[in-house]
Amino acid sequence: MRALLSGLPVRPLGRQDAAGGHRRCAYRNAGRGVSLPPLPGPFWLIGCGNMAGAMLDGWMAAGMDPARITVVRPSGKEVGHGVRVLPVLPEDEVPALVLLGVKPQKLDEVAPMLAPALEPRTILVSILAGTRADTLRARFAAPRTIVRAMPNTPVRLHKGVVGLFAKDGDRDARTLVQDLMATLGAAEWVEDEDLFDLVTALAGSGPAFLYRFIDALGQAAADLGLPGEQAARLALATVEGASALAAERAESPAMLADRVASPGGSTRAGLDILDREDGLAALLKETLSASAQRNRELAAMTQGR
Repeated sequence: MRALLSGLPVRPLGRQDAAGGHRRCAYRNAGRGVSLPPLPGPFWLIGCGNMAGAMLDGWMAAGMDPARITVVRPSGKEVGHGVRVLPVLPEDEVPALVLLGVKPQKLDEVAPMLAPALEPRTILVSILAGTRADTLRARFAAPRTIVRAMPNTPVRLHKGVVGLFAKDGDRDARTLVQDLMATLGAAEWVEDEDLFDLVTALAGSGPAFLYRFIDALGQAAADLGLPGEQAARLALATVEGASALAAERAESPAMLADRVASPGGSTRAGLDILDREDGLAALLKETLSASAQRNRELAAMTQGR
């Protein structure tokens, strides 16, 4: 046994026309009612933390056969769904598909043991933040197809976003990965890997940034006098409703905001604060820049090994 050390229906949406209505309708329906593609063989999940676990939950809710899946994690802790969990790599099968979901700093612990188990037909999908395709190829020579994927945690509800990038691989393998990810939400191919760090910051880390905004919105109302629990409930419901409306309307979010804001009204007074030169746009640009930079630093760490 090889011990593992610790450590829509949519088409690719990388190119879209300017018709915002069609784009938002596609995202509104992403992941809903999308059939899982048939798996060509055993599916291994190497690691099953928060992100990989959210993906597994989404696939299982969509009807994936648990008998096709093996989760490999050193703890051997169960993941539910009737899925087999092992602390070591299986020796009774060759995987057709592998999802690499360990921490990036664990890559060089895992790769020497995992690489010999993979064959040219194995499709390797990595969700390791900041780990570039060339870094993966240097450690996994056999698979013809290696795909970088960056999901976010709403994939558990089939309302996630999954960014995809591949330098190589055959069309059928890429289509399988696309279709598999499309069951989890909006799946988009990124043509330039240099932009993948930004996609990770926007879509992968974006939910955390939005949670902070929801919390801050409610806290601001509480600081101004509204009971704290009530402020939190209203803030969450407001963001949920506004997001749903933005997803289904043809107008851009900017246009929707202007429709709410009457000249000289209270909404406009608040937007004037957010729209200042040093306001919300500048803060979010700084936020995404810091997150993307950290992804680049992680990439440099793994490339340097």
